[in-house]
Amino acid sequence: MEVSRVRALRGPNLWSHHTSVEAIVKCTPDEESIAALPGFETRLRTRFPHVSQLAPTGHDKTVPMAQVLELAALDLQAQAGCPVTFSRTTATIEPGVYQVVVEYTEEEVGRLALDLAQKLCEAARDDTPFDLEAALAQLRELDEDVRLGPSTGSIVHAAVARGIPYRRLTEGSLVMFGWGSRQRRIQAAEMDCTGAIAESIAQDKELTKKLLHAAGVPVPLGRTVSDPDDAWAAALEIGLPVVIKPKDGNQGKGVTVNVTTREQLTAGFHTASEFRDEIMVERYLPGHDFRLLVVGDKLVAAARRDPPSVVGDGVHTVRELVEIVNKDPRRGSGHATSLTKIRFDDIALASLAKQGYNADSVPPKGERVRLRNNANLSTGGAATDVTDDVHPEVAARAIAAANMVGLDICGVDLVCDSVLKPIEEQGGGIVEVNAAPGLRMHISPSFGKGRAVGEAIISTMFKDGDDGRIPVVAVTGTNGKTTTVRLIAHLLSASGLRTGMTNTDGVYIEGRRIDSGDCSGPRSARNVLLHPDVDAAVFETARGGMLREGLAFDRCQVAVVTNIGAGDHLGLNYITTLEDLKVLKRVIVMNVAPGGMAVLNAADPMVASMAEKTKGDVTFFALDGTHPPLSMHRAKGKRVVFVEDGMLVAAQGKFEQRLALADVPLTRGGVIGFQVENVMAAVAAAWAVNVPWDAIRIGLATFKGESNNAPGRFNVFDYRGATVIADYGHNPDAMQALVNAVEAMPAKRRLVLISGAGDRRDEDIRDQTRILGGAFDDVLLYQDQCQRGRADGEVIALLREGLAGATRTSHVEEINGEFVAIDRALSRLGESDLALILIDQVDEALAHIAKRVAEG
Repeated sequence: MEVSRVRALRGPNLWSHHTSVEAIVKCTPDEESIAALPGFETRLRTRFPHVSQLAPTGHDKTVPMAQVLELAALDLQAQAGCPVTFSRTTATIEPGVYQVVVEYTEEEVGRLALDLAQKLCEAARDDTPFDLEAALAQLRELDEDVRLGPSTGSIVHAAVARGIPYRRLTEGSLVMFGWGSRQRRIQAAEMDCTGAIAESIAQDKELTKKLLHAAGVPVPLGRTVSDPDDAWAAALEIGLPVVIKPKDGNQGKGVTVNVTTREQLTAGFHTASEFRDEIMVERYLPGHDFRLLVVGDKLVAAARRDPPSVVGDGVHTVRELVEIVNKDPRRGSGHATSLTKIRFDDIALASLAKQGYNADSVPPKGERVRLRNNANLSTGGAATDVTDDVHPEVAARAIAAANMVGLDICGVDLVCDSVLKPIEEQGGGIVEVNAAPGLRMHISPSFGKGRAVGEAIISTMFKDGDDGRIPVVAVTGTNGKTTTVRLIAHLLSASGLRTGMTNTDGVYIEGRRIDSGDCSGPRSARNVLLHPDVDAAVFETARGGMLREGLAFDRCQVAVVTNIGAGDHLGLNYITTLEDLKVLKRVIVMNVAPGGMAVLNAADPMVASMAEKTKGDVTFFALDGTHPPLSMHRAKGKRVVFVEDGMLVAAQGKFEQRLALADVPLTRGGVIGFQVENVMAAVAAAWAVNVPWDAIRIGLATFKGESNNAPGRFNVFDYRGATVIADYGHNPDAMQALVNAVEAMPAKRRLVLISGAGDRRDEDIRDQTRILGGAFDDVLLYQDQCQRGRADGEVIALLREGLAGATRTSHVEEINGEFVAIDRALSRLGESDLALILIDQVDEALAHIAKRVAEG
């Protein structure tokens, strides 16, 4: 079994809405059915008992090894604790070759699971060992390393529940919620609106106490010290017992509490010095350690934190008691569990010594032995939820502390006997405030009820009903995509929206190109959604990007499908028929948001049939307003766009809006049929985004099919009394549309200049000149810059074959080089002639034509 071309589908895709790993799997003849491998399933289940039932999915009642790989990759992830459910194996047109798709929650884990599944299958086939426990441990460890921690994860889960999209910006905890100008960001439990100054203040414990004291918040007295002698002097000034700790520490690192002797203080100073240079001494407050979580101006959770400890049983040593406690399944080595394993280190031994014990001591039955003085969960402490017990005055002091420092999310550390009564009444105090506080103790406390702190944070960032989304319009089809995308973006801009756009020419933000080349894939679209100056986005969504990575978004507001035609890379990546192409193109339709709109070409049966697959509404468009699917749709009170008496009509029920095609330069007065279709699709999309009709009217009037506005899309030039049209059409359907347009334009003699893309099927290349041969007097053939896997002269030979039996063409000429060919075509033009120049290097060829036109 050979596994190749492993891809991560990072968004909704051909197979499902799930993020998935896709692989091409080639099976040997004896692996085409595991029934041909005696004892294979028994050996497989011996190595992995939890593998799913190996049942046939097709009509031939066979289970190929590729399907075993699929199920093993899914089940290994599931056994490792990853929440995955979807997988699929599909046979390709190549014998023994399958496409295997397996869902993942973390890409690296999904890839590793596929690799381990292959090793499992090979071990079962060859009867060699497979260490299942090691494989699952490897998956669990990687999953914990790469997935979000519990604090950030809780915020992300709350956002997903609200329908707010998110994207991890780093491998760490920096996450973006929403899109474009409506985005917000967090890092761990810190919001983007938190100021750097507030964070700096929170790290300076001495400054924090000064500010809190000024706000009337009870704090313990203390000061910064320079050395052990100064620390002792400070302790005597303040009064014993004291706490010694790093000035800007975190997670309780380097903190020594309840210090009563000079020796303890000196040891504590050296411990604190291991973490920071600046050390401070402050009065020790007896009582419990509480963490109060403030979000915005509300106290949303509170927990009592207890230091790690064990209870003697009169039999086991302290070391053994720690080992027994650490076997609790709730205790882990990281932050994924509600409890962390107790550390049995030098600090624990020192704490034991203060109590008169060592590691091998056997405490009396019922005696509690502390392993640390501080109560941080990361060192093995426990948390008990006390949110419902917090006295209003205590909550007010915590909120005042957070506001004084300037933190939007703030962990307030309080030491007192109880949160049931005001702090001042019990001699307690706030000892610290924390930026980016850990949320684990509140989400999943060791004891008590978990609190919805992630939801509280998201509610602070996004008001009720706000999902952080901007309007996203996705456009796909065989022909007309780029022009439709550009026109939709132009209409949105005319309404005042700052619009981002991707297409085969580049990435544009507010009309300015920030990237060039073919940018019709998901990576470019994600970059637009990342841009903070984008109020709306329009994406050309090409087949290649959908196959490679899936969509760049989880759902769109509008999906536009222009048409489905032959020649659009059929035969590549196992998309071999128009039906295959339809299934792929309708991915955007299937991922329209509820309440969104699918804009579909009613005159194309394949496109029209996509209407039943969308969760949103449907707008049908067609040139003929009496076309049956369109007229039936209109009769149901649904939206339609069509042409009637030279007017573009948008209608729904009794509503009707009419736009004169004479006022739409792109259509040349309604003469260019395929441009009229592009305009209908764009108007329907703008209507779906609620662009005002006045803005649509202005946008249509100001959008011209010129090379600087829609490069390579029926760009018209006047040259010495002749008409020159430059276009990037490169498939049979495009040729037919261009022929229809050209035949509607007067000309004494017609000339076409064409090359061909080598990554098309032979018949598609021949069909292009077969169509052109019936409409043009002269055909000039040239070889473009990139033959895409073809030998020199191979494409031109196919184009010439297509001209065999041409009914109109009388002159055929072959030319080497695109720009030489353009010059040759222009030189053959006389007054009132027309030339259609099918360009390859769009920007360069248009610049060359413009230069020749300017020279006259």
